[in-house]
Amino acid sequence: MINNRLVVIGGGAAGFFCAVNAARLHSQLEVIVIEKSSKLLSKVKVSGGGRCNVTHNAPDILYMSKRYPRGQHFVKKTFNHFFVPDTISWFKERGVSLKAEADGRMFPVTDNSQTIIDCLLKEADRYNVKIRLNVAVTALEKTEAGWDVQLQDGSSLQASYVCVAAGGYAQADKFAWLKALGHQIVVPMPSLFTFNMPGNPITSLMGVSVEEAHIKIAGTKLQEKGPLLITHWGMSGPCVLRLSAWGARELGDIQYHFTAIVNWLPAFNENSLRDEIQGLRFTLGGQKMHHKNPFGLPQRLWQFLLQQSGIGEDIRWADMPAKEQHKLVKSLTAMECGVKGKTTFKEEFVTCGGIQLSEIDPNTMESKVAPGLFFAGEVMDVDGITGGFNFQHAWTSGWIAASSIGRN
Repeated sequence: MINNRLVVIGGGAAGFFCAVNAARLHSQLEVIVIEKSSKLLSKVKVSGGGRCNVTHNAPDILYMSKRYPRGQHFVKKTFNHFFVPDTISWFKERGVSLKAEADGRMFPVTDNSQTIIDCLLKEADRYNVKIRLNVAVTALEKTEAGWDVQLQDGSSLQASYVCVAAGGYAQADKFAWLKALGHQIVVPMPSLFTFNMPGNPITSLMGVSVEEAHIKIAGTKLQEKGPLLITHWGMSGPCVLRLSAWGARELGDIQYHFTAIVNWLPAFNENSLRDEIQGLRFTLGGQKMHHKNPFGLPQRLWQFLLQQSGIGEDIRWADMPAKEQHKLVKSLTAMECGVKGKTTFKEEFVTCGGIQLSEIDPNTMESKVAPGLFFAGEVMDVDGITGGFNFQHAWTSGWIAASSIGRN
């Protein structure tokens, strides 16, 4: 059986998908999943607030590929083998229906990540996939028959094929066992993080969210638009997370110290808002500004911005002094917030970096450096913005590895 054994390193989404599909497609193959922790599919469990954002309802491959700050050209090729409709069909055939929300994110209709976990565990059981927890790999060694997978306890496993689906590593030295095989590593860095704003009075508004804000990073071309959430440490929400993904390397290089410029009313710029406010001074003239919020912003945020602009609670629209009006326009369309550091977003962290993509065949997921070695998921230098893109890469790469292993 050793001559027909696949060892999958990593019990996350990509590893599991590779394992269950390899076992199903190739009945002669013995499949073993080894996971260094005591938990399987832990990111699946916490994704999407416990609902599991399985994929994204993308109209086509080109649209989808543009949501990956790293690996765009690579996924453009891999998605030709297994794409969103394939993911939907795969789960549906196993009794799990997915639904699309207005923003494109797709979840199981149960709104419960356990549905996805149970489906994958059931498949593993059905096709006799063996699972070993609390087992860490220390080295891989090429042998005549295939691979010697060396484990932390001093034992080893022999395998014909190995699929590395160990997820992203935060430190480059964690890739040492893969570098030893001749692979080049793109230095890993955090992606999908929130912005820390220590001492900024806006943190007093923790819990307030805005449906659409625009943020740009001063001195760069980085900008993003979308829902924004104020937290007790700074800012979060899809807008910030997407911006952090696009700027992962650039922001890391400056130690996460920068100025974020927030436009709370993306439909306006400074000039158009100034004109709008001039009109409001007439139409709302006698009303107190603190009580009359004409822009649909959360009331706490509106009153905070008025206070920051020096506009007292008794000021009426018609009586707003020119200096304070100028400050208000600036606060609404170009509020400057100093960022000093980052915070991981819940447990949905992602790292950019990993195995250099030029060393992996996108049609098979096989290493060009070490034949018989395959990769799936985040261990490669591919990462997407938030919204189901990272899971789709996991399913796709796991599927391709599983189907190509059998062809051998």
